[in-house]
Amino acid sequence: MGEKGECSGVKPSDDEIWAKLVPSDSRYSDVEIRSDEKVICSEISAAFGDKHSWCKIIRNSDLCSATVENKSPNTILVDGTEVHNENTVVIKDGSEIIPGPDKGGFVSYRFDILSSPETSQRQLQICVDVENAKCSICLNIWHDVVTVAPCLHNFCNGCFSEWLRRSQEKRSSVLCPQCRGVVQFVGKNHFLRTIAEDMLKADSSLRRSDEEVALLDTYSSVRSNLVIGSGKKNCRKRAHTPVDDQSDGTYLQCPQCVHEVGGFHCNNNTVHLQCQACGGMMPSRLGFNIPQYCSGCDRSFCGAYWHALGVTGSGPYPICSQDTLKPISEHSISRIPLLAHENNVHEQNITDSCIRQMGKTLQDVVSEWIVKLNNKEIDVTRLALNHVETINARTSVCCDCYQKLVSFLLYWFRISIPKYRLPPEASAREDCWYGYACRTQHHSEEHARKRNHVCRPTRGSNM
Repeated sequence: MGEKGECSGVKPSDDEIWAKLVPSDSRYSDVEIRSDEKVICSEISAAFGDKHSWCKIIRNSDLCSATVENKSPNTILVDGTEVHNENTVVIKDGSEIIPGPDKGGFVSYRFDILSSPETSQRQLQICVDVENAKCSICLNIWHDVVTVAPCLHNFCNGCFSEWLRRSQEKRSSVLCPQCRGVVQFVGKNHFLRTIAEDMLKADSSLRRSDEEVALLDTYSSVRSNLVIGSGKKNCRKRAHTPVDDQSDGTYLQCPQCVHEVGGFHCNNNTVHLQCQACGGMMPSRLGFNIPQYCSGCDRSFCGAYWHALGVTGSGPYPICSQDTLKPISEHSISRIPLLAHENNVHEQNITDSCIRQMGKTLQDVVSEWIVKLNNKEIDVTRLALNHVETINARTSVCCDCYQKLVSFLLYWFRISIPKYRLPPEASAREDCWYGYACRTQHHSEEHARKRNHVCRPTRGSNM
């Protein structure tokens, strides 16, 4: 006996859909749930128009679960547990509900909770005093906030960068502008940056003018974690070993701390960067013509810097391969990244099949779409990299960011392919309402396979 679900009983409101029942049989439509209580009715069989109520779904106050009440005279199954008439059980996102006593002959439903901005705000609220979110240098809400260590005080990137520059010119060590403790590290604080941005959205009177923000950005020099020397002299009673730490324990030495390389020698006030690949150190040289940062994630990598200076990894200092950071045009790839198409393996296989049917390699396709990126033919809104408006084939990125770029370009490649050019099993699928933003594709292999997810959402908050 097949069962086809639909909502009835309580008149649907105009509120956003907060949950749905996704049938295991693709012939049936999803059951959308809008109100806090919904009675689900089903046709007893295709031969009769009679319907019966088989369950009620009640939204719980935590917004992360619901309660199912069996409204059927028969037993129903919820996550493999029998639920008798008038009994209730709590369900969560991904729970399986079967409107009968066994799996045979009944269409099973997966319960999906859909997130929304309203739900997120009700689930978590953080109260922050405005005065505790201000930079002690400019007395405004943090902009591009950075945190210094070990005291953990926070400042605008531009404000602290200017303080750092002036301190290095006048003093032997860099002191925290707030507590006057010696600063050994400074780095971006992405968590506090999000909080500061939310506060500005909530109260526009706290915003600075566009001119002030632009000027502050010109001073900003902290892109990755900086290791700052204390300026103390290195006094030792034993022979100097190249790989020893500085006597104050502030940072590990780099090759230019010990020897002059390429006309440059580190001094006691040189700010250092720690490579995100090998952990080695290199001096931070603003204005130097060799890339030290990935433009996609702002992390620092030492391979390009040391390779340009002819320093190899055969010495006593950690130095990574030059391949860790290089221009996009010099990267190569032979396999579709695992994160392509939102980690949907079925979509990845379809894309791979299309590329092979065209007689091309993955690198051929990527190179073609990089040209389109250069020519500004692609909307880069969804490209999850920093500085997206300036990225082109000459931009230096790390391997992780290159894979993100490839995944982004493969989305555009796929949606450019006419449906009749797709494999038959793929062209016959209907688009998922939630497109690439669908959460169900991540935990339901069947849903990921039967619906097309390389498309724009037509429902939900990502439209």
